[in-house]
Amino acid sequence: MAADDVDDKLDRLLLLRDRLTTAVLGSERAGNLLLTALLARGHALIEGAPGVGKTSLAQTLANGIGGTFKRIQFTPDLLPSDILGYHLYKQHNGDFEFVPGPVFSNLLLADEINRTSPRVQSALLESMNEGQVTIDGSTRELEQPFLVVATQNVTSSTGTFPLPEPQLDRFLLSIPMELPDVATQHAILNAHASGEVNGPTRDPLLEPEDIMLLQKMSSEVPIAPTLNEYIISLCESVRRSAGGKHTVSVRASLSLMRAAQAAAYLDRQSVVHPDHVQDVFSHVMRHRLLPDDGSSPEPILESALKETPVP
Repeated sequence: MAADDVDDKLDRLLLLRDRLTTAVLGSERAGNLLLTALLARGHALIEGAPGVGKTSLAQTLANGIGGTFKRIQFTPDLLPSDILGYHLYKQHNGDFEFVPGPVFSNLLLADEINRTSPRVQSALLESMNEGQVTIDGSTRELEQPFLVVATQNVTSSTGTFPLPEPQLDRFLLSIPMELPDVATQHAILNAHASGEVNGPTRDPLLEPEDIMLLQKMSSEVPIAPTLNEYIISLCESVRRSAGGKHTVSVRASLSLMRAAQAAAYLDRQSVVHPDHVQDVFSHVMRHRLLPDDGSSPEPILESALKETPVP
């Protein structure tokens, strides 16, 4: 494909980033990280209070890439078949018909994922890691691109189940969304009061095949061996500080590299620079650290960035 065609698709991806920011005022950082996860073929865990625009952000992204969007409201009575699908017996012909679940989509919003048990949460593991699901011994491929955007309540809330480490490790990035500042709240209220806020824009800027091309281009952004050594050193520093019980997996190192490549591609850079690694580092690592005392992992991450020499 001609370089001009690829540049045009990247231009439209950046227009989609603007659309995300317009749809949810104050979401510039969250929107950029969401596109980073999409380019890196990863999944995103959004953490924030109710009403800050998590669902609107995911819906806007799904509309912008012209794919199918499904939402699951996770509740204590949810079953794995409610996510993956099931075989329905047809009495008139004696056959079983497969009824696909919401996971068969381009973008799946797993809302309040920790409101259900770890057994049900684990139903997503195969789909997030391998892009397929196995039901009754039959394996089915998922649509591509495939992105899971999950929201999580504070784990101290009543009726929540902590996400198991294998589940957390499948998320490329964690994206914090906070209550916007007072000026942004004024802008939101004024926009609604004046009627400037319309319904969701459903005209896609990119088709799924365009996204897959951009994902390929992102994965090919060169990263120097010295930067890979920097990534390993950062992860080793986190492992030493966090202790042996909560280790950072090799998948985390790979996630950091892929996210840095995606960040560089979004930044229109021809190679990955150290600041791209630093920019996504805390978002790749934060949800993978689970201190027993419930303390924030931020001091560990800040210390790793300060103590690790930059190439």
